[in-house]
Amino acid sequence: MFPVLKRAQGYLGAIATVTIIATAGAVWAANPVKQHNSNAVWFENWTGLSNATLVVSLPNGEVTTVYAESGTPVFQLSGSDVLDGIYRFELNAATEEQVKATNQLNSGRGDSAKDTHAGSYHSNGHFTVSRGVIITPEAISETDDG
Repeated sequence: MFPVLKRAQGYLGAIATVTIIATAGAVWAANPVKQHNSNAVWFENWTGLSNATLVVSLPNGEVTTVYAESGTPVFQLSGSDVLDGIYRFELNAATEEQVKATNQLNSGRGDSAKDTHAGSYHSNGHFTVSRGVIITPEAISETDDG
């Protein structure tokens, strides 16, 4: 094979590798980690996310929504009537990644119309409230005492 073609193949391989790594980095960049103290839940590692909605379902079925245009949404227990039990949450946010629209609609924007939109991040989980504060439940394990 000609040396010039071998070099070109090497460059193309390097470009493909960088592209794959960069794409994977964009996908993995948004990996928020749930954190809490005694009365609040929030998320760390918030890089690349915006327009977040945190929906929290209380043990009695009441639903609370917290919105944050930028930064992490924070759910706080409030008042003296805090319910003990399991609180379930759902977190949705926009990523910096632009995704091609599959069902493009006429947005009425003419030349300003885009055929992409922000990608989405979704996560859900739960946390436990006991004696009016958010706790980290102890891990339960079986032991053989016999």
